[in-house]
Amino acid sequence: MPELPEVEVVRRGLDRWVTGRTIREVEVHHPRAVRRHLEGADHFVAALTGRTLTAAHRRGKYLWLPMAEPDGTPSGRALVAHLGMSGQLLVEKPEEPDEVHLRARFRFTDRGRELRFVDQRTFGGLAVEDAPDDGLPTRLAHIATDPLDADFDLDTFSAALRRRRTEVKRALLDQTLIGGVGNIYADESLWRARLHGARPTDKLTRAQVADLLEGVRDVLTESLEQGGTSFDSLYVDVNGQSGYFSRHLAVYGQEDRPCPRCGTAIVREQFMNRSSYSCPHCQPRPRVARSVR
Repeated sequence: MPELPEVEVVRRGLDRWVTGRTIREVEVHHPRAVRRHLEGADHFVAALTGRTLTAAHRRGKYLWLPMAEPDGTPSGRALVAHLGMSGQLLVEKPEEPDEVHLRARFRFTDRGRELRFVDQRTFGGLAVEDAPDDGLPTRLAHIATDPLDADFDLDTFSAALRRRRTEVKRALLDQTLIGGVGNIYADESLWRARLHGARPTDKLTRAQVADLLEGVRDVLTESLEQGGTSFDSLYVDVNGQSGYFSRHLAVYGQEDRPCPRCGTAIVREQFMNRSSYSCPHCQPRPRVARSVR
């Protein structure tokens, strides 16, 4: 699943190539691509045709592009996109052949490059949503701000984290607590903070939370600089280019390889129908308290 850096890379590409352009025509090639638009594909097409995309924003793993009416006034609506497991938003020359898994196409009045939504597994989706005053679409209001956002506050996060009374990795994946962090960057951040993912959140000190947040911010920033993490051809930017942060992962996917910090073999454990990776020396599993008889 694309996480914050991968989606942010796409957002930056959309901001460069799509912002300020007016949609001339929309094609929906697969109904699942717009299943989140409850009024149906025809309404989706009508809601976008003739509108200008005025910006490209992201909240967590969602993208949204506010729209203006033909007279230039804000429409109060936005094109919302979630990439799911394999979704891609690609900017292509019109003469380029269609991708095998092309699900939707957007042509613009300037007759320049078109925007294509490609999704092999059809878990992603597009919709037109209400976005009052060109702000955050209503559907995304529950998603917490990103750790890279200037308004993200350590003390507020620390208090909320310790109130969760859960395992720290589960908390990092909770999009209502911290936006955009998924399995890869949770493991990498925990390694940097020397915390095992099973550590209880209510036992963390403020200093440990501060170290964790610093690890989250550092790993996300470094991944952005590398264009995100691409393990296969599905995770690409709007020009189809892969990111290279996978070459710098310390623990994720590194089972049996030496820890970059201490040399101990990285271990893999089952976690919520997926895998967690950690160093057993740098990140010791918390002791289970013995029951009193």
